[in-house]
Amino acid sequence: MRKLAYALLLSAATVQAQESAATTPPQLDQTQVAAIRAAVGNSGRTITNVTRDAYRNPEQTLTFFGVTPEQTVVEVWPGGGWYTEVLAPLLRDKGTLIAAHFDPESDVGFFRRSRAQFEAKLAEHPERYDRVQLATLNYDPDLAISEPGSADRVLTFRNVHNWLAAGEGEAQVMFDKFFAVLKPGGMLGVVEHRAKAGASLEQMIESGYVTEEKVRELAASAGFELLSVSPVNQNPRDTTEHPEGVWTLPPTLRLGDEQRAHYLAVGESDRMTLLFIKPEA
Repeated sequence: MRKLAYALLLSAATVQAQESAATTPPQLDQTQVAAIRAAVGNSGRTITNVTRDAYRNPEQTLTFFGVTPEQTVVEVWPGGGWYTEVLAPLLRDKGTLIAAHFDPESDVGFFRRSRAQFEAKLAEHPERYDRVQLATLNYDPDLAISEPGSADRVLTFRNVHNWLAAGEGEAQVMFDKFFAVLKPGGMLGVVEHRAKAGASLEQMIESGYVTEEKVRELAASAGFELLSVSPVNQNPRDTTEHPEGVWTLPPTLRLGDEQRAHYLAVGESDRMTLLFIKPEA
């Protein structure tokens, strides 16, 4: 009887330990952090992209997201490949980078052009990008990013406002797709321009800033649990109240020379950095 009671206690303790481990933010070792640092410092990055590191903090951000060289990572809507220039060398030898880009047959001309330019970038430097897998990510709920349950990480940088502009339903489709492609225990890393609490959906769409509440709501509706929050991409100089929304600030500087020095001094937007997990069970 005592043996049975002990076995039950041991089983319960094991389950509790597993549950605790599943909800603990990832902690990288020195070798893994050094790999990220080397990828950030790789000579293949374009100079204009490197100059944005002071605002985008790629080493600290990827460390917080727990990205390691052997993982399968989905980069969401990589645009011109700012983060691709870091992720591709990081994952090239032992992992897999899936670039979930715009639909090449989209009705939106910008999407088609951006996808074509990204493909040209990959083709121009096969020594860096030959192992990047291209996928299409659109609002079709039946078009999966990749094999369900195959990814360790899904990373999205400054995209949520675009999905909300397309519609709340469309934004939810995106988060649902992220949940589907991740393994149980896999994680979703989100960086997004942060609106002040209480901002309306209309204000979010108009300004490009999104409330943390809205991002958490979309993630929770897909089945994610919030794992951790980082201040790494905060910018207290950003009031979030600008004539042309977030696009008033660099790198867009939509107002041109009007108050240019002021907006350059503000820097890029104040951003949330959130890490969600797909529960094991």
